[in-house]
Amino acid sequence: MEGNKYLKISDLNTYIKTMFDDNPYLKKVYLRGEISNFKNHTRGHLYFTLKDDTSRISAVMFYSSAVNITFAPEDGMNVLVEGRISCYPAQGTYQIYVDKMEPDGLGNLYIEFEKLKEKLAKEGLFNDAHKKPIPKIPKRIGIITAPTGAAIRDILSTIKRRFPICETILFPALVQGEYAAPDIVKQIKEADNGNYNLDVLIIGRGGGSIEDLWAFNEEIVARAIYEARVPIISAVGHEIDFTIADFVADMRAPTPTGAAEMAVPTISEINNMINSYEIRLNEFMGNLLHKSKLRLDNITSSYILKNPLSLYELKEQRLDNYIDTLNNYITKKLDNYNLIIHNLKNSYVLKNPMNLFNLKQEKLIYNEKNLYNIINNIILKEKHNYQILINTLKLVNPLGILEKGYSLVTKDDNLIKDSSLLKEKDIINIKFHKGDIKAEVREVK
Repeated sequence: MEGNKYLKISDLNTYIKTMFDDNPYLKKVYLRGEISNFKNHTRGHLYFTLKDDTSRISAVMFYSSAVNITFAPEDGMNVLVEGRISCYPAQGTYQIYVDKMEPDGLGNLYIEFEKLKEKLAKEGLFNDAHKKPIPKIPKRIGIITAPTGAAIRDILSTIKRRFPICETILFPALVQGEYAAPDIVKQIKEADNGNYNLDVLIIGRGGGSIEDLWAFNEEIVARAIYEARVPIISAVGHEIDFTIADFVADMRAPTPTGAAEMAVPTISEINNMINSYEIRLNEFMGNLLHKSKLRLDNITSSYILKNPLSLYELKEQRLDNYIDTLNNYITKKLDNYNLIIHNLKNSYVLKNPMNLFNLKQEKLIYNEKNLYNIINNIILKEKHNYQILINTLKLVNPLGILEKGYSLVTKDDNLIKDSSLLKEKDIINIKFHKGDIKAEVREVK
């Protein structure tokens, strides 16, 4: 065989890819399908499979396109996609490269459901702390559902069969369509106004599509259930159906029939409960009587009842001890006070009061002399300091030099230090140590 007849697999796949890419009908295709095998790659690329009832196709949406979508794709979601068909040469498979993707029909409702569920969960409407307990033996039950249909028949027949003495009140409401949610809210408020004395309230309807059940996913219905004072059992659709009302309600039932079973006990359950209470009551009363008899026996056989005077004697003896202790305390205190008085009477001061006066007077005279010496010393010290200051001032006094025979010459009150500052016939003033004179300049040298 000639070797050049055989192609590489990569060459064949590349050729097939070129055929896909050159086909004008495959460059822009629009598909509707359900997402499965969804994978969000760490780099932001999305890999998944699009399928319908009989076929499937692999799909990839790169990060540059995926960043523009406004919802979170996941398995089971129906979507509309736009993209191109091409071959992936490495595996020899063809797939759609998605450029745009948006939810399709029920997918939009699913997104709204998830958004509202997340919002109400953050607000705490689903917390167990807000759940009210369902009474075990209700006297009156309210039912909010359509007045006709299987749901109301199943609820009423179940309650009548299990607990026929329980009263039921129907609050008829629309459970499907545009006006269903406001009507359900209206009936919740009516049932919860306190006029009916309801012990529990069942809200629900039979099964259906997500569009049929959508009234129970409305925010106004969820908030009305949350704000109701009467405990509420949600019974919407079948066991696989979950609505926002189920998460907010105090209890979720899988079906309307299940809600009725949760709301009321059976006659046999009541009988078992009564029998259980009777057994527990008998045991409690038997234990109580036994304990009371033991206590009575202990009291009747006690030493005090057999010897009542012994209690009195003990008290008498204790009183004597208290009296003796008190007398000893008073006697001791009186002795202490007498000793203090005796010491005061015999004190040197009381016997010689003038001596105390003389001592005080001598101390006063001593303090006066001491104070005089202190003051005199302060005055002498200050005089000495004063004389030092006078002598210092004399040394720095500019007029002091006149005592040595010098004189000061001024003209117009200005001190003359240089003969060039004068001219003939100037009138000058000459100050001596004692007195001063005015003179006229005859000659300037």
